[in-house]
Amino acid sequence: MLTAVVVCALLLRRTQARLPLGGWQKLGIGIGAFCGAMLGAKLPFVLADWEGMRSGAAWFSHGKTIVFGLVGGYFGVVVAKWVLEIRVKTGDSFAVPVAVAVATGRLACFWGGCCYGKVTAVPWGVVFSHQEMPRHPTQLYESVFHLSAAAILYWLGKRGLLQGQLFKLYIVAYLAYRFASEWIRPEPVWWLGLTVYQWAALSLAPIFVWIWISDVRRTSSQAE
Repeated sequence: MLTAVVVCALLLRRTQARLPLGGWQKLGIGIGAFCGAMLGAKLPFVLADWEGMRSGAAWFSHGKTIVFGLVGGYFGVVVAKWVLEIRVKTGDSFAVPVAVAVATGRLACFWGGCCYGKVTAVPWGVVFSHQEMPRHPTQLYESVFHLSAAAILYWLGKRGLLQGQLFKLYIVAYLAYRFASEWIRPEPVWWLGLTVYQWAALSLAPIFVWIWISDVRRTSSQAE
């Protein structure tokens, strides 16, 4: 996680170099993103452990989710910009660094032997520690997804396409990916044959599509 944070910070220095913001403003936005991501990643596990939440122990136990980490990071930036009264669009500057950072974090999941997939007969299946059968290396699948997303987002940004909307595109794309990849992950079914993460993806995707459309309309009306 530390490596992912450092990689993200170094890339952010490059992507935010041209933003018309002061150093303290960039730092404030970065802190908002980090705190929002950490709280978002941990919150579902805290809420699921009522006793641990009351004692405070749940915040320090195992368990984080990238789905809510990305969402929390997005709204952490929104809150930070509101507090600092920043009106400049900053989402595009986060898109590539965050995607590379998450790809790095998933490699750590692979080496740590967590977040693996279901038992499989594919030749690239991996036998993780404390497991007897080969499983889908879903950590590597996801790392490839985020690296591919970083490349596509970089290409779009260089060509000035979807300006101001790249991070929303990234979140929506990841929610779609996560919904699909849940079929090969050993997550318990929650309701109607779907896992909690699939329901989260179905709930969050329309919200970010709505935010995207609303932002495009607001930008267009301001330009007229």
